[in-house]
Amino acid sequence: MSRLGDVGGKLYRGEVSFNFVARQKLWYTISGCILLVAVVALLVRGLNFSVDFKGGSVFDVKAPNASISQVEKAVSDGGGGTVTVQSVGSGGGKQWQAQTAPLSIGKAQHVQDSLSRELGVSQNAITTQFVGPTWGSQISSKAIQALIAFLIVIVLYLSIAFEWKMATAAFVALLHDIVITVGVYALAGFQVSPATVVGLLTILGYSLYDTVVVFDKVRENTAGITSGARSTYSQAANLALNQTLVRSINTSLLALLPVAAILVAGTALPGTGELSDLALVLFVGMLSGTYSSIFIATPVLADLKEREPQNKALAKRIAARSSSERVAKREAARAQATVGGGAVAGSRGTGADGAVTGDHDVPALGDESDGQTGPVQDLEAGGTGRPTVAAGRAASASPRPGGGAGRQQPRRTSAAKRRPGAKKKRR
Repeated sequence: MSRLGDVGGKLYRGEVSFNFVARQKLWYTISGCILLVAVVALLVRGLNFSVDFKGGSVFDVKAPNASISQVEKAVSDGGGGTVTVQSVGSGGGKQWQAQTAPLSIGKAQHVQDSLSRELGVSQNAITTQFVGPTWGSQISSKAIQALIAFLIVIVLYLSIAFEWKMATAAFVALLHDIVITVGVYALAGFQVSPATVVGLLTILGYSLYDTVVVFDKVRENTAGITSGARSTYSQAANLALNQTLVRSINTSLLALLPVAAILVAGTALPGTGELSDLALVLFVGMLSGTYSSIFIATPVLADLKEREPQNKALAKRIAARSSSERVAKREAARAQATVGGGAVAGSRGTGADGAVTGDHDVPALGDESDGQTGPVQDLEAGGTGRPTVAAGRAASASPRPGGGAGRQQPRRTSAAKRRPGAKKKRR
């Protein structure tokens, strides 16, 4: 736990950073592939609506010793047609629920008689329900109306509380979550019940909550950003995303754990159909909502904001400053390498053939310990093409006060040293 806290602190201070915003093309590609699969599944397979939406007849049978195949055969023999059978309850109270298309009262009675005869149960152990398609269509229309009203209110709120570009990014993330969740139901063939609609509206609010938390931090980091030249809007938004990353992960995990427990219990224990439907849509939607708040909403917002003129000018200033800093660093490294090379050359002598003869002390110009006369040739004077020790020291010598370069004194030979300056008088 302490290590996780340390990571969160480093992310908040910017010591460790994941560049989510700069890789938006990767996230868009991944989401595009998922959305494509979801749309194809919706068009090809469609949604498996429960009897509450499409209407039909439901037969509840108390037959603990029966099997699914026996219940299906009994309904088919009674003229029920296509049937969907699921287990309800467990142990001695185990029941079977068979759903068929809408049947008349007479056909429903034939199916009930067939179930009683083939499963060996009494008529009192069978309960028949009729669900009309009108009630299911009303549920569907009310769900669509609630979804549209929810989206309109959310866009208006975000436009007032933040700005319309943040509202647009949040709206895109919500549509992303809806399509993916519905596509998973179509692809896997899960049954869509009224509990599924309730769960869908719930996950939209959860996903929006996570997105608003990130956007609030983005607004804080980007306040007055165009007046300086420290970071671009995308960089500030990415910092906000990293600062809220640990919070988003912790919130998502804590919310997914009980939902996963409900989903597992609903799958393993019979008789929890509505509970399983609710847990399933919550689990899929929460995962999609967490993904969209990190990888979709903030990158979309950064793309929209970077198109503004002031943010474009800010990005140009920062790019120019970064370029000048890189040039200055290269020049400093080059100058340091040149000074280091001159120091190495000054510590080595060269022979007549230009080979390095080893490290030795080289006398300075004007030293009377050698027998040379005249200055040493440099490159422009027709030398050997290599910088000499005297040239290097002459270049590194500081000029005399007054701006003059200082006149070089000619060297005196050994003979000149022994020659007297004036003739002595004979005594």
